[in-house]
Amino acid sequence: SWLARLMLKKPRMLVAIALANKMARGIWAMLTKQEDYRNPARLPA
Repeated sequence: SWLARLMLKKPRMLVAIALANKMARGIWAMLTKQEDYRNPARLPA
């Protein structure tokens, strides 16, 4: 995953901030579009 690869290259705090940023952008998109969460593991390929 992108997170595991990033943890091999970057300091732990930077990875934590990157993950928080990614989650915040996803939450913001769901709120502004008034959509429910869609689990990526359940989406058809």
